[in-house]
Amino acid sequence: MTASTHALDHALTPQIRLYQDWLVQQHGLRFNSYEDLHRWSVSHLADFWRSIWDYYQLQSPVAPTKDLQVLSGDAMPDTQWFSGVQVSLPRQLLRHVKAADAAGMPAIVSDNERGEVREMSWPELQRQVASVAIALRKLGVVRGDRVAAYMPNIPETVVAMLACTSIGAIWSLCAPDMGVAAVVDRFKQIEPKVLIAVDGVYYGGKPLDRSAVVQSLLAELPSVQQRIVISTPYATAPVPDSHDWQWATAQDAQAIAAFEPEWLPFDHPIWIVYSSGTTGLPKPIVHGTGGILLALHVAGLHNDLGASYGDNNRNERFHWYSSTGWVMWNIQASGLLFGTTITIFDGHPAGSSSQPDWGVLWRFAAKHHTTIFGAGAAYYSNCMKAGLDIAAIPGLQQVRTLGSTGSPLAPEVQRWGSAQLQAAGAGEVFWCNISGGTDFCGAFIGGNRELPQAPGRMQCRWLGHAVEAWNEQGQPVLDEVGELVCVQPIPSMPLYFWNDPGKRRYLDSYFDHWPGIWRHGDWIQVDSDGSCIIYGRSDATINRQGLRMGTSEIYNAVEALPQVQDSMVVDLEYLGKDSYMPLFVVLREGIVLDDTVKASISQAIRTALSPRFVPDAILQVAEIPRTLTGKKLELPIKKLMLGQPAGKVLNPETMANPGCLAWYEAFAQRHLATLANA
Repeated sequence: MTASTHALDHALTPQIRLYQDWLVQQHGLRFNSYEDLHRWSVSHLADFWRSIWDYYQLQSPVAPTKDLQVLSGDAMPDTQWFSGVQVSLPRQLLRHVKAADAAGMPAIVSDNERGEVREMSWPELQRQVASVAIALRKLGVVRGDRVAAYMPNIPETVVAMLACTSIGAIWSLCAPDMGVAAVVDRFKQIEPKVLIAVDGVYYGGKPLDRSAVVQSLLAELPSVQQRIVISTPYATAPVPDSHDWQWATAQDAQAIAAFEPEWLPFDHPIWIVYSSGTTGLPKPIVHGTGGILLALHVAGLHNDLGASYGDNNRNERFHWYSSTGWVMWNIQASGLLFGTTITIFDGHPAGSSSQPDWGVLWRFAAKHHTTIFGAGAAYYSNCMKAGLDIAAIPGLQQVRTLGSTGSPLAPEVQRWGSAQLQAAGAGEVFWCNISGGTDFCGAFIGGNRELPQAPGRMQCRWLGHAVEAWNEQGQPVLDEVGELVCVQPIPSMPLYFWNDPGKRRYLDSYFDHWPGIWRHGDWIQVDSDGSCIIYGRSDATINRQGLRMGTSEIYNAVEALPQVQDSMVVDLEYLGKDSYMPLFVVLREGIVLDDTVKASISQAIRTALSPRFVPDAILQVAEIPRTLTGKKLELPIKKLMLGQPAGKVLNPETMANPGCLAWYEAFAQRHLATLANA
């Protein structure tokens, strides 16, 4: 097909407008502004979440009655939702099969670094989900068992997740770019019965054998009784005593035709995801089926996802680049809930880490007629700094939305992206900048196609999410930076952490500061118009002479300089001694940190922020330490420099570049020795 046959009408009605029209028609609820709508959604929680259920026609074997108690219980985290109601994510998702297939819309379009394109139809998705579910039952999996997966971003991973949830098994996923120790730290806590794994991947321009890793995982996970392996050309040895994926997808045709996903209690666990694991063991976060279903549908309103086969969003194609170790994989897969074709990419976002080509994903988007293109903020920054000319890539005129998350998006990067897409013929693109977390599999802050856009800002707080900025006295503030808190429960907050008696780790993670109030750990500014700015982690915030500043503010100033590739700042405070704030910078190839470059950096901070935030030292480094999801390890490096043992604050297995740690450890030791002699 040509690009024109996939063109999406940019004048389509926003999903959030369709929802508001429905509120008027069904309930006579009319709002003068989005802020009024948001205020209603958080002050009438039961009415709002029931409206989401009804608007999206969520399915249940017994329809909820009008007098259903939508929420009950004490303050967070003990709220109960939709008690007695049964739900099924696969049933909800697969209801699109007939209509989507009749319109010729695929469910999944996948591609990889080698250009191996596959399309999976909706009927084939349904068939494979049923077959793998039947295979899992044959392997002894019953409701409540954990199924662990070590798989990349391929269609098989989506199928396996839906198959698990079809029979009430609890899904948990790690990416093949994670080392054995990191995966074991996660999976060992939940004691999976079955492991589904890939024996090799092609990533960063080279084949990688993973068969030995899979065998090491099995040796460390004695709870695993059965294993299913996806065979690839990249493995040097077979994984013994395993069932092949082809067997799992080739079960009896008659049994497949008769299969129906199980109805599950609203609060039945659907999957276990993990915190970043930068300190201690990762927290195994258990989410509930019904809560996830509701939250994902609110995501559909804000991310503006609609059925690819419908008149309003015909030919929609949704992509959000993600590793399977990041919660954005769950969000990407959830596009299927709306009948939206998802386009997924398996591989390095720049093709290769040694010789990066930042046009890879843009060519992928053009090739597969992607209309909604999402990625981490760092990805867009890398594209800009590499001097990528997106406008020169043909076939991007159908892109109507750019999504960003993972870290604050710098204003100049957003302006650059808008100009590039406009030059590519896409017109005025909608930036859907979101900020949320693995913790509740959603976003607190996000987009709304009907609201004004300002580079560097997020348009609004999500419906049903009572987000506020609080000062140190626990009072809400506007137009100034405060702690991001959520003062009302949302359905997708964790049910609990796995193996956490009395919810102690859960309570300590979110409710230790203000009981009954979710403290997320970010600095946020909520302005009078409802728009928001995220300033980075609150526990890594800069505090200089009483003036607080998010680290992103410094990064925006420093990384705008052409000499600077990347940066990280930490602010160290010592009892009875002066604070110390070093700035670590990665410079472009061939540039040395001399007095001229240092002066440029200091002046940029002085001009953009304040002389208070000029660092005490500027140091050139080879790399900035980052997690596998691209976040800068500000807090662990801060703790390291405050004297905490490296083994307690840093986990190399969760890092994208653990090789750089030795330099920071040595620097911290030298700094502490100097401090001790002062």
